[in-house]
Amino acid sequence: MSDRPPLPPFTAETAAQKARMAEDAWNGRDPERVSLAYTPDSVWRNRSEFLTGRQAIVAFLTHKWDRELEYRLIKEVWTFSGDRIAVRFAYEWHNAEGRWFRSYGNENWEFDAHGLMRRRIASINDLAITKADRKFHWPLGRRPDDHPGLTDLGL
Repeated sequence: MSDRPPLPPFTAETAAQKARMAEDAWNGRDPERVSLAYTPDSVWRNRSEFLTGRQAIVAFLTHKWDRELEYRLIKEVWTFSGDRIAVRFAYEWHNAEGRWFRSYGNENWEFDAHGLMRRRIASINDLAITKADRKFHWPLGRRPDDHPGLTDLGL
């Protein structure tokens, strides 16, 4: 098994790196690519859904991004210790009817010695917003380095 740096134990710098790498991957909306950051037997709780393994992750993310259109995500480290990182996040998206939402949440991550995530626990709430209330205005894909983060946006 190859390593996926940065590896635990995390520092403030490496935890922020890991969070940004996750944000970038999720903003790429490629379920196969995203799944490679997780152990083959990774365990997830996402809202009220429970998943185990990369195949389940790929299926989940494929369905997610089929219905959450123009998805843009920002993650920010909340805290870290040893092999664990807690992040808060917000993402904006619209449904097939064109209604916009901002989804807020927290994730708890646990990594193995190779830097793969073995556990992801996510709690998420959705808020309907108007198109004018959107705050995430970069082209689809990676958030530009000069785009404000959650704290700067007052989120």
